[in-house]
Amino acid sequence: QVQLVESGGGLVQAGGSLRLSCAASGLTFSRYAMGWFRQAPGKEREFIAAISRSGRSTDYTDSVKGRFTISRDNVKNTVYLQMNSLKPEDTAVYYCAADPTYVPEYLPRKRNDYDYWGQGTQVTVSS
Repeated sequence: QVQLVESGGGLVQAGGSLRLSCAASGLTFSRYAMGWFRQAPGKEREFIAAISRSGRSTDYTDSVKGRFTISRDNVKNTVYLQMNSLKPEDTAVYYCAADPTYVPEYLPRKRNDYDYWGQGTQVTVSS
């Protein structure tokens, strides 16, 4: 049974930082590209960042480039999202997701690319 469990969310002031973690179990972690998405109230779930199976390749949506960093530890079966210079518009529920791609450096952006999802963690940025 595949499980993805996010942690690290919370309340932070604008300009602050948070580090999200997503611990995976029940899968061969190194065979999955991993992604982070977020969903604000009344909005669609949107792509934030992806990392390839090896961790050598990453991709970000424009609004977080230079502020967020995705990384992974294939020994600990965990993917991270370091979020710096947070803004109130970053407030959302953040989800991690896993894509069982055969392509080593593939960086999926579409929700439908991902087979497994975590339950989400709330990030609230106050102004």
